[in-house]
Amino acid sequence: MSALLWVILGLNAVVTAVWLGRHVSISRAGRLLPPLTPDHYPGPVDDLPPMSMLVAGKDEERNIEGCLDSILRQVHPSLQVIAINDRSGDATGPIMDRIAATDARMRAIHIKELRAGWFGKNNAMREGVEAAAADWLCFTDADCVLESARCLAIAQRHAMEHGVDFLSVLPNLDNNSFWERVIQPACGGIMMIWFNPLKVNNPAKRNAYANGAFMLMKRSCYDAIGGHEVVKAEVNEDMHMARIAKAKGLRLRVVSNEHLYAVRMYNSFRQTWNGWSRIFYGCFGTFRRLLLSAVVVVIFSLLPWTTLIASGLAALAGAELDDVRPLIWTAAAACAAQLSVMFRFYRLSHSSPLYAVLYPVGAAVGLGALVNAIRRLSGRSTTTWRGTVYRGDKVESSAA
Repeated sequence: MSALLWVILGLNAVVTAVWLGRHVSISRAGRLLPPLTPDHYPGPVDDLPPMSMLVAGKDEERNIEGCLDSILRQVHPSLQVIAINDRSGDATGPIMDRIAATDARMRAIHIKELRAGWFGKNNAMREGVEAAAADWLCFTDADCVLESARCLAIAQRHAMEHGVDFLSVLPNLDNNSFWERVIQPACGGIMMIWFNPLKVNNPAKRNAYANGAFMLMKRSCYDAIGGHEVVKAEVNEDMHMARIAKAKGLRLRVVSNEHLYAVRMYNSFRQTWNGWSRIFYGCFGTFRRLLLSAVVVVIFSLLPWTTLIASGLAALAGAELDDVRPLIWTAAAACAAQLSVMFRFYRLSHSSPLYAVLYPVGAAVGLGALVNAIRRLSGRSTTTWRGTVYRGDKVESSAA
């Protein structure tokens, strides 16, 4: 047997051991970091301090009404809702105005021009914060829906009980299409290479993460970070704010949720591709991290299947069984270990565990998005998001 085949055998053995070890990691995370649910903190909420909830939307006429209605249904003693219409060309602004006219807790702000040197969402949130009256600020996206009427109260109570300055609640993903169910958990798994929640929540670790779909923080934390001013030209401002917060010694915490709120991130394969390319670019940020992530995906996600298929075809073509049999068995063991973990992970990601058998397809798409992020880092590729075209970390063109 050649040296290359021995290397592949060894790699598949390592892959098997690593995937089996992830069962321990999933169980440990479930034990140490249980999700927030509507049953947490069932008591009265009258003693909660005031909160300002901010949501920005650009061309979000399909989502904004459902988002705002879910926010205004929240059980909270002192809630201010600020909706920012970021230069929308559709009915987003009029919908905000109509809802604001029916509820005194809500204010609609309309942005006509993008401030020079700023990216759209960051500029919109900056203007929203200027109108916010409370000492607790909660940021969300227009495509999010708060499923529980106690979502904000539970999150705020959790932050106060645990002495958290910056709390990010991970969304339930509303995966409605085939590609969403295949790709979303696979790409979410790639994110875990760098952003394990147990490490993020450990003050002794440098790992930092936040999801812009739900970020709750004290105003003192927001000011200490430097507000949106310090991330004005960042695509993934949530990640950078989390990194700055942790670097400054502020208490950062990430938790998952069950039935508190949900989001449908993307509606098509193209949106999913562009979205994850943007996320990987903004979150990983360096050529080293992107390349290492790509290598990890190739070895741990795709190598076992490639080996299994190639060795099986070689056996059918008449290759010596003594040469290919060890490759088939070690690759099959690695694939089985991988699928056993992904069955659990897909279920946790609110996708049918049956889609786990297509994890290699999702991983291949994730690998492509990583390569696209690398091309973007070099300036050779652009990403279009919400009508704005980005090349590298610069705005190439933006809808008015």
